[in-house]
Amino acid sequence: MRTRQKRKTLFRHLLVPAITLPCLAYFVSHAQSGRYGVEAGLAMKADFDSKTRLLAELELQRGDLEQRVRLLSDGTLERDMIDERARSSLNLANEDEIIILQR
Repeated sequence: MRTRQKRKTLFRHLLVPAITLPCLAYFVSHAQSGRYGVEAGLAMKADFDSKTRLLAELELQRGDLEQRVRLLSDGTLERDMIDERARSSLNLANEDEIIILQR
């Protein structure tokens, strides 16, 4: 003959899902909107794209500046470049030149 030691209740079968579902909901919500979630990932990607564009612009500017420095370096000085620099920094002009001021 068998004896029952425990009563089988409905709550016993619902205990594991009752604990699991709130934990699952917590982790899903943080995966969506948490610090490293999907929304934050999209914001980081947009920030990365804008900074990549800025880097490309700065590299172009750097290339232009390096080219100008190369033209001014020893041994390759060009007379036109030296003349342009001297006139712009000293605000000088020859008597027979016409000066057009730009705003």
